[in-house]
Amino acid sequence: MIEICEVGPRDGIQNEAKFVPTETKVALIEKLIDSGIRYIEAVSFVNPKVVPQMADAEALLTKLPVRDDIKYAGLILSRSGLERALKTDIGHLHVATTTSDSFNLKNVKRTVADATEELTKVAADGVSDDRKVIGVLGTAFGCPFEGEVPVERVLKVAESFLKAGSRGITLADTTGMANPNQVSEVVGSFRKAFGEDLDLSLHFHNTRGLGLANVLAGYQAGVKRFDSSIAGLGGCPFAPKAVGNVCTEDMVNMFHGMGDATGTDLEQLVETAKWMEQNMGRSLDGMLMKAGIA
Repeated sequence: MIEICEVGPRDGIQNEAKFVPTETKVALIEKLIDSGIRYIEAVSFVNPKVVPQMADAEALLTKLPVRDDIKYAGLILSRSGLERALKTDIGHLHVATTTSDSFNLKNVKRTVADATEELTKVAADGVSDDRKVIGVLGTAFGCPFEGEVPVERVLKVAESFLKAGSRGITLADTTGMANPNQVSEVVGSFRKAFGEDLDLSLHFHNTRGLGLANVLAGYQAGVKRFDSSIAGLGGCPFAPKAVGNVCTEDMVNMFHGMGDATGTDLEQLVETAKWMEQNMGRSLDGMLMKAGIA
């Protein structure tokens, strides 16, 4: 079965100009759960001055339903973010770095090597605190500043996270530069380097209209877990031209049409997308919510 990591409450909302109240985020997450979503990236432990939409991370987590079958994750970009996360009950930590020196130097003023050294220690400390850690590698399919990012560099960073105790790796297409052939090749390189049992997931943005095509390429290469965002919400304050993520209900529609189970109720997802569009007060990018379910 396909596993979805719903990132709408975090990646979807973080770059929105209209402030989204904590109560609306809670209602969104409850609707996603009712739709069958079981893995939700709910918060990001980042500087609230830089990303005001995520300032309520701790408060939000205290208001979410507590269920054994629901996994809540938080994005971690720094040591201070980890310290905040460890004061909460969140069970899954997504520790993220990019794999492009140009991107890192522009946004966090340090090289990939320096960022990897710090964040693998962060990952190891998260594991030591009995949290489940995933290493998230941004710009894994290309950098908006330097273009191609050698797959060897991405593999090297992934190896460091796995040695630090990360239970898996997410390859993130930060600004939507990937194409299906490239996705197949990169996934193949990871399987060759780390074996078929590697817990690998993919995170795509639809910047150039190839989001679902890249999901399909990853699926055909053997990946079974994908990040997506309800109604196609998404964007990143650190990445130029990072428009919406792959749309959850559109992706579910594709997999259901192919006969692959996702454990979700498509009609409820579409209704949730429409509800979110009303709350945001603007047209969102999802296609199925406009076209309807055939």
